[in-house]
Amino acid sequence: MEQARVPGLQIAVLSNGRIAWHAPFGLANADTKVPVTDASVFEAASLSKPVFAYAVLKLVDAGTIDLDKPISGYLPGRYDVGDDARLAQITPRHVLSHCSGFPNWRSGNDALKIHFVPGERFSYSGEGYVYLAAAVERITGQTLEAFMRRMVLEPLGMTSSSYVWQSRYESSKVYNHSLLGEPAGRRAPWRANAAASLHTTAEDYARFVSAVLAGRGLRPATARQMLSPQSRPDERGINTATAAPTGRQAAGLAWGLGWGLEQEGEGWIIWHWGDNGTTKAYVAASPRRRAGVVLFSNSENGLQLAPPVVADVMGGASPALAWLKQRGPAPAFGQFVSTLRSSGATEALSQYRAAKTKRPGDLPIDEETMNRVGYALLRGKRVADAIEVFRQNVADYPDSWNVHDSLGEAYAAGGKSDLAIQAYERSLELNPSNAGGAEALKKLRAAVPRD
Repeated sequence: MEQARVPGLQIAVLSNGRIAWHAPFGLANADTKVPVTDASVFEAASLSKPVFAYAVLKLVDAGTIDLDKPISGYLPGRYDVGDDARLAQITPRHVLSHCSGFPNWRSGNDALKIHFVPGERFSYSGEGYVYLAAAVERITGQTLEAFMRRMVLEPLGMTSSSYVWQSRYESSKVYNHSLLGEPAGRRAPWRANAAASLHTTAEDYARFVSAVLAGRGLRPATARQMLSPQSRPDERGINTATAAPTGRQAAGLAWGLGWGLEQEGEGWIIWHWGDNGTTKAYVAASPRRRAGVVLFSNSENGLQLAPPVVADVMGGASPALAWLKQRGPAPAFGQFVSTLRSSGATEALSQYRAAKTKRPGDLPIDEETMNRVGYALLRGKRVADAIEVFRQNVADYPDSWNVHDSLGEAYAAGGKSDLAIQAYERSLELNPSNAGGAEALKKLRAAVPRD
């Protein structure tokens, strides 16, 4: 936790299908020093999705909804996609296995778009879950929160959990924290979101995982479908709706109904990650071994802890975490961020360069992590520090188009248009397909007076 600059955690471990151990660690708020307890409530973020999928499958067992019937049959209307006839092809199976054709999230108030024929390929989508949830509310005549409470939370004894804000959370919910370890407020959702708004504890969520491992609450055939491959992610990553797929399947991975699947011999480990920005979560469990782990963090850096924790509990390498590009924390990261907060970028980078000198050829902090630090500084309006950090990343990775692009963005934010233009030009030399950089460069050139 110190290496990754994560203030607070909860972890629950399952063995023989039951909760064997759970514990809190660290602080609910890094400034006030209030500790995390077993009763502290965290954001599950996208770990909300498997819980909703389980509830939908209970409706399937009841004959209330058909996995392969178009959702538009339950929810008449255009649903904000205009005249796109492909809406009538999207089924609950497509949504739960991320093959709907929707993006993960639309931009702002833009109309929702369908980017490919439903069922054609995998592309992770929270929007799909929101669409299916609207149909569920219409079918059941209940709000999503009431439906989830009736179908899952109450039957499984998840007494601390809710998809909407509860007044009791005022004293129990942790604060989220930025990459730099600074408190970043608390979300208080007034409306349930099937894809992202579940508030819970590691112990409560482990109760749900225990039920899934046992197939409890579902017919055996339905439980098998939930944990069987329905689609295959592309090695590119979670998004192939707005970014073209490589056409190569991610090694050892598939998607079931609500769950990611990771190859384990002849069977599969179920897994999912949660990312609401300044809070992260992860779960992995083996139906064959009836073992698993749930991890909730109150930090933007929380997923850095997933690789070592999951390896300790589950054993072996994780194709899922590799696909998500998640590594354990760099040993130098915690000290770097601590110095950055207390003394600024100049001192932090001085220590970083000294560490580089001691270990030639072994960079203390990788390119992606350093870039994330730079953007955290930009969001915090520390533009001069962000420029220094991005310049260091350019020095370390001179052939990366992305770091030049990031430096251009920081220069532009600092009003250094000429330097921003140079950075974007270099980025485009390295990657002519950088459409975002090309657009930024066009705007900068138009704004710079010419002699």
